[in-house]
Amino acid sequence: MTTDPAAGAGPAPGQEPGQEPGTAETGPSGGHPARWAILTVVCLAELVVVLDNTVLNVAIPSLTGELDASTADVQWMINAYALVQAGLLLAAGNAADRYGRKRMLLTGLALFGAGSLAAGLASSSAQLIAARAGMGVGAALLLTTTLAVVMQVFDASERPKAIGLWGAVNALGFASGPVVGGLVLSHFWWGAVFLINIPVVLLGLVAVAVLVPESRDPRGGRLDLPGLVLSVTGMTCVVHAVITGPEEGWASPRILVPAVLGAAVLAAFLHWERRTEHPMLDPALFRSRRFTGAVTGVMLITFGSGGALYLLTQQFQFVRGDSPLQAGLAVAPFALTVVLVNFTGVSARLIARFGLPVMIASGMAVMAAGLAVVALVGGGGYGGILIGLVLMGAGCGCANPAIAEAVMSSIPKEKAGAGAGVNGTLTEMGAGLGVAVLGAVLASRFAILLPDSAGDAESLPAALARVSGEADLAAVAEAFASGLRTGQLAGAAAVLAGGCAAGLLLGRAGRPAVRGTAAKPRPSHGKES
Repeated sequence: MTTDPAAGAGPAPGQEPGQEPGTAETGPSGGHPARWAILTVVCLAELVVVLDNTVLNVAIPSLTGELDASTADVQWMINAYALVQAGLLLAAGNAADRYGRKRMLLTGLALFGAGSLAAGLASSSAQLIAARAGMGVGAALLLTTTLAVVMQVFDASERPKAIGLWGAVNALGFASGPVVGGLVLSHFWWGAVFLINIPVVLLGLVAVAVLVPESRDPRGGRLDLPGLVLSVTGMTCVVHAVITGPEEGWASPRILVPAVLGAAVLAAFLHWERRTEHPMLDPALFRSRRFTGAVTGVMLITFGSGGALYLLTQQFQFVRGDSPLQAGLAVAPFALTVVLVNFTGVSARLIARFGLPVMIASGMAVMAAGLAVVALVGGGGYGGILIGLVLMGAGCGCANPAIAEAVMSSIPKEKAGAGAGVNGTLTEMGAGLGVAVLGAVLASRFAILLPDSAGDAESLPAALARVSGEADLAAVAEAFASGLRTGQLAGAAAVLAGGCAAGLLLGRAGRPAVRGTAAKPRPSHGKES
């Protein structure tokens, strides 16, 4: 039960549900008067969060030498951030709805800034790993609250464009990480890749305090402490297994134990959520065709894009001999196309004209075509890869904002934080599974085609070290190239199937409204049958 005495009276005239009275005036178009300035602020906060997912990759040689870091230490320096971030997304979104989105945005910025400062000044591997974990807590709050704030300050007419820009910044940050890291390391020591976050955080704290209106779910109810513990534990275990599985091996007890434990805990979480009075996430949402279609799209578009980019970096570094920085620059056209499609407003106009189901299905089909082009003609040189990357970016740039809008609009607006948590969690899971599954397809095909002289080598460098003679060297190279093609085609098939499934489910969910049926309304409590 809510403790807000005004909660039962509904929103004031001109006020959106979930908005605190008097905190978010609306402009002529129904959005907040400062909505574009607010979007700039939240996108800046989002950019540093996403950059830190990949910015550390190019600093590995420096970290290994200056901190005397082992391979396991380096792995945890990179994964601690992603692991904590992904494990807390659901909880962070719920906290934003319950305690205030502006308050949690400020808290996230403060935690992220403090973690960045600690990481930049770390003098040992253990200190850096701990600092990265702290940054992950702030990142989880920022990723969920930035999208939730966008949902509050933009009206329905401008929301697709705003979400598209938010998503484009996400893609830009992911692709720019190695480039930014390389530029910083060419002039400063490794700690500078974290300290550059501090000015952005300070600017963000001031701008959020001045510009962003406070909003929360007025019917948030009591804290679902058991659900919080179960969700964080289950998600952390599952994400740990997904992230570390490719390195450790899927049959390793260190992967199987957390994977099984995480699945069991998440099952217990869903069981509890069905019975508690104030759930973090209403399981009935998964009976909604609109919600199910949207989350299907989220999982498979990130599965395909995350897995494909992972395979491409393998191709650039192992086949072409590029450095991590060169590989990052080579895949940059994908992100730049996503940015171009959204910053020019093309994506928003197409969504307004054709609708969410059509744009999701067609965007994912174009992305699948790009993956297929990379697989089939990419071996002939960079030109074919470039065409495929541009197609992938164009498809992703159209489908991603449509999917995000479908997810967020299928959840009541006062639960925007929870919706952002679901979107972020599925994005992380989809990308991680893409790397794991498509990487496994590559490894399996590679192992089958290896010549006998390579023995049971599990990687291209190991296989090349074991063979001699031009014929065997060529056979190893062709085995790896065939594995890459097979993995990329598997990703293309998954994205195409996901686009068809998501478009069909969303189209069926919206069909009664399109046909204009006048069925007698009935209470749905945010659920669809």
